[in-house]
Amino acid sequence: MDCEEVMLTVRIAAAERALLRELARGHGADMSDVAADGLIDVVPSLHVLPVFPVRPEAAVLPVGSAAGAGTGFGAASGAASGVGSASGAVDAGVLRLLRVLARPAPCALTLWLPAPVADLLPLVGERITAVTGLRIGPASAALSAALRYWLAGDPQQLAAGLAALHRQGSPGLAAQRLDVAA
Repeated sequence: MDCEEVMLTVRIAAAERALLRELARGHGADMSDVAADGLIDVVPSLHVLPVFPVRPEAAVLPVGSAAGAGTGFGAASGAASGVGSASGAVDAGVLRLLRVLARPAPCALTLWLPAPVADLLPLVGERITAVTGLRIGPASAALSAALRYWLAGDPQQLAAGLAALHRQGSPGLAAQRLDVAA
């Protein structure tokens, strides 16, 4: 049985939920459409982040936990660990991702994603693990991490990116492009 959409529950912070709601309202879409477009927008930026040095033990961090600073990952992600030491901008992206993963995410939000977008989540989770050295768990945790990383960007740039995407077509255009590319 093929499903056109997949339902996932993500954990995000209240401010992130408010920003997602504001972006959705501003673009005449629902939060699920904006989350799908945001996921498609953030995948390339996750791809350019440097890979975390291989560690003998992979730490597991549930998305939204208050861990991070106490686990030493924030301190280990600088030039001393070899992560992106050639580019300060890359280091900033890794640090931003680590900070996002370390902050609590007390709000549960149910989203509906087009199946082709949901199919990207295992790859997104693997990439986040490679970048941070933290296994984040199931597809919903990968979506939470990627969505939170995207929402941590400049709100005006997020809105401008969504506006550009929606000028080219209807809401959810990123998911439609995936169908064509597949």
